[in-house]
Amino acid sequence: MKKFLIPALALTAGLAACSNNAQDQTAQAANAIAADASATTSNAVDDVSAASDRALGSAERSLDNAGARVDNSTDHLDAKADRAGDRIEAGADRAGASISNGADRAADATGNALTRAGNAIKD
Repeated sequence: MKKFLIPALALTAGLAACSNNAQDQTAQAANAIAADASATTSNAVDDVSAASDRALGSAERSLDNAGARVDNSTDHLDAKADRAGDRIEAGADRAGASISNGADRAADATGNALTRAGNAIKD
């Protein structure tokens, strides 16, 4: 039993001696992994931020373009409404002139008929 105990103690002493070294290496590896994870997270945050900025910029440009198209459409509609109003007004003026001319001709015809009737009575 003593034969087994001495090599086990030597092995334990050897493991204890290298355990500080192993701990140091494990700590360094853990620090390196943590630094890599931090850098990766930072890069991911930067990538998401940049993508969000690009998406918001694109959405803003799309809304600006849509607003400009609405403004142009409104301007075109206003111009068409003005032209339609002008045509309606011109048509109403022509209709009013026709009615006035017709009433004048009717009044003239009535006056002429009354004059002829008066002359016929005189004779």
